[in-house]
Amino acid sequence: MLGLNTAAEAFPPPPPPPNARPPITGPRTRLKGYWVGRQPVSPSLKIVVMAGHADSQGMNGAGTPGAAVDLRGAAPMDPRMRDELYWNRRIRDAVAVMSQQRDLNVTTYDPGALSIANADDPRTNWSVARRRSQKGDYILEIHFDAYSPHGYGSGLIPALNRSLNTVDENLAISFGRFPRLFRGGLGGPRRGISILEIGMLEGKLETNLRNPKTREATIQAIALRITNALELGVGRKEKKPSNPPPGEVDSAPPTSNPQANSEVE
Repeated sequence: MLGLNTAAEAFPPPPPPPNARPPITGPRTRLKGYWVGRQPVSPSLKIVVMAGHADSQGMNGAGTPGAAVDLRGAAPMDPRMRDELYWNRRIRDAVAVMSQQRDLNVTTYDPGALSIANADDPRTNWSVARRRSQKGDYILEIHFDAYSPHGYGSGLIPALNRSLNTVDENLAISFGRFPRLFRGGLGGPRRGISILEIGMLEGKLETNLRNPKTREATIQAIALRITNALELGVGRKEKKPSNPPPGEVDSAPPTSNPQANSEVE
């Protein structure tokens, strides 16, 4: 089961505008997430941006190599890591620079080691996220989804240990939304991480990232979408009013016994 539906999920979110140009990140997830982030946050909310799979290279759950490497035999962008982590790190850093230029309270975290076998090691993304989220910080982990037919597309998998807020909502508006209990509740969201799947690492998105002529513009365009969503989420930028469909919910049952396995690719 990919998610738990409730009676309140009978009213789907509004569809994208007709004739909308497809985003450079490719299709959004077709899985149905009907949650809404309603909790307001402070304009000075501390936001920590992490790269998904940063501490699991050479292990189960290292992230997707991408279609270019797996299907076409291309060389990895960096032989020390899967291509997903390479791009996760590039997007993480670009979001931090852009957000700080707009005076958002955004920092990054890197575990400092590509492989940490113990998920409870205090250096891992999971451990840092658990500590920081308990203090009220917003934890955003950047991911690229697996290529077809294994991936689902872009979207946010929100944290499970708190009420969903306006940062969650604006990221979901921009990228799409996965069911909150995707795959029964992932280890990262159980520890306070909102996972942002940028898109499946294939096709035009991957080509634009790998092409030196389009790479930086593609990274900056993705970072801009994320930064705009963060800025809207903390109330530092005005947005057009919208009325969410009736019956949508922003809650999920409390969770315990976090998974020890790695996150989605």
